[in-house]
Amino acid sequence: MGRTLFEKVWNKHIVRQIEDGPVVLYIDKHFIHEVTTPQAFAGLDKKGIKVFRPQNTVATADHNVPTKDQHLPIREALSKHQVDTLIKNCTNHGLELYGLGHPYQGIVHVIGPELGFTLPGMTIVCGDSHTSTHGAFGAIAFGIGTSEVEQVLATQCVLQMKPKTMRISIEGELEKGVTAKDIILYIISKISASGGTGYFVEYAGSAIRSLSMEGRMTICNMSIEMGARGGIIAPDETTFKYIQGRKFAPQGINFDKAVASWKQLATDDDAIFDKELHFDASDIEPMVTFGTNPGMGIKISQNIPDAERLLAQEKENFLKSLQYMGFQPNEPLLGKPVDYVFIGSCTNSRIEDLRAVANLVKGKRKAENVTVWIVPGSKKVELQAREEGIHTILEEAGFELREPGCSACLGMNEDKIPTGKYCISTSNRNFEGRQGPGARTLLASPIMAAAAALTGKITDVRQYF
Repeated sequence: MGRTLFEKVWNKHIVRQIEDGPVVLYIDKHFIHEVTTPQAFAGLDKKGIKVFRPQNTVATADHNVPTKDQHLPIREALSKHQVDTLIKNCTNHGLELYGLGHPYQGIVHVIGPELGFTLPGMTIVCGDSHTSTHGAFGAIAFGIGTSEVEQVLATQCVLQMKPKTMRISIEGELEKGVTAKDIILYIISKISASGGTGYFVEYAGSAIRSLSMEGRMTICNMSIEMGARGGIIAPDETTFKYIQGRKFAPQGINFDKAVASWKQLATDDDAIFDKELHFDASDIEPMVTFGTNPGMGIKISQNIPDAERLLAQEKENFLKSLQYMGFQPNEPLLGKPVDYVFIGSCTNSRIEDLRAVANLVKGKRKAENVTVWIVPGSKKVELQAREEGIHTILEEAGFELREPGCSACLGMNEDKIPTGKYCISTSNRNFEGRQGPGARTLLASPIMAAAAALTGKITDVRQYF
């Protein structure tokens, strides 16, 4: 029997199989940040252990950092403590840190690929659920807990049960105005926020192959939002072109040798998945969420679903979610006013996202009632946006280009959405209070968010194409 892409990478990294238990899995690259590492480092210090392979560990500050005045001390006491603790721990263990002020600083899942740390065939972990982003390169990448962070720091291995495999194929051509973000929100709306639980998902099909690496990262990033352990896409020429010339990627003849190896990373024709799903790209429209989990999404042309067909418990949760959001069953989202627009996060803060927004808003002005934050995913993205003149277009439109960080994706820093306010966001989670206590989040693509910024209400971006 043939093997899936996931199985090929997984099997190559097994150090030992524990009888009737997990495997000891070798980890090629460990990304760390300030939120999930303090207890892990404290555990190492208590045991008198140093980081086993510092060269395999990449550290940055992203969750707690402010996105304005990064040259000044962090104002929030807890955020400052978290970042200071990371600095101390990296110094004590000889780890290079891309902290505030460093030209490589940024969101961990943005800097990994753009610097060439993320490569096909790798195993990658981070104490962050959206580590699945790196699967876009044909890597096995998944989030781990703090105790597992300690395991990897100490041994460069982690204990893991092998997940089941699922393949989701999207065939056909996407309509103008439909992006990778719409694909993944569409999938999650179809299978629910728990539809991928227990699986590692391979994304395939012509619609997936047509995406840029940035788009593929968006897809894999939100795998966790359907409950999956991670997502993976087979590497191809698009992948190799993206990697070539990156700072820490193989160079010269070593790159050529690596590509020859990476070309073997594909699912065999006779491989069998535990589950397969198929969708038609022509059925996908611009998407927007209406509830308090990413599975509660609809096409922009649709109304919020009726609750009558739901089971009692599902109905109760559904109506509770709508009450929090201030919506009613059967009503459209189109035309609903918004207060804030947030374009950023590890899902959609790359240069391609900023370019798409700039192209849409060039020569236009935002609605007076809307506050717009554009938060680049890294210092490199910020610099590139300024070099390309994107910052001028955004500023002339009334958008605020800020400094890199996780920002309003989560209420863990100074960028919070006020209670009761609606924010159309390019991030990945719309849980109650995710963007701040009482904040109401609607997930959408960067161009859908930009369209809402221009009109002050939820808008079908296709009207601009």
